[in-house]
Amino acid sequence: MNGLNKGIRKVEVAVKWDPSPAGQPPTDLDIIAATYTAADPNGSPAYVVHFDSRSPDGTITLNRESSTGQGFGWDEVMTVELNRLDTRYGRVVIGVAIQQGSGHKTFVNVHKPGLRIREGYTVLAEDDFGGVLGATAATVAEFVRDASGEWTFHPGIHGYDEDPATFARLMGAPRES
Repeated sequence: MNGLNKGIRKVEVAVKWDPSPAGQPPTDLDIIAATYTAADPNGSPAYVVHFDSRSPDGTITLNRESSTGQGFGWDEVMTVELNRLDTRYGRVVIGVAIQQGSGHKTFVNVHKPGLRIREGYTVLAEDDFGGVLGATAATVAEFVRDASGEWTFHPGIHGYDEDPATFARLMGAPRES
């Protein structure tokens, strides 16, 4: 790795949304990170980080978690320290899933959703999930380690119609064109 180009090192993934209107069940979005080995970057995840968890080595941490969207600013925030991730891992996929406990909800049912991915103060991506309104979950970022050990960011929002548990298993699989 040359000193002038260090690749992506540490990112923050943040999601926000407004609470459900009075009388309606709360909306709960969850950030999910799946880590894949370099030997099998499209296979099953080595581990998944979601609400109430963090990576075994502490490199992926959910810093803020909301089940209602109440509060100011970003409701869910996850930090991913790619520069500290063991070399046996070569890919990290980040997704956002809507909890389905109170009935089937898609992004069209979420009030004012927002996504921001940044490294330090540099915004890498922002989105409002407008391209996946009929989905119950979406991948929002992919980070891949190259042969030199540098991480690169692959943006893109891709929708899924799956419950959170199934989505966590499928989110890193190759997408059909």
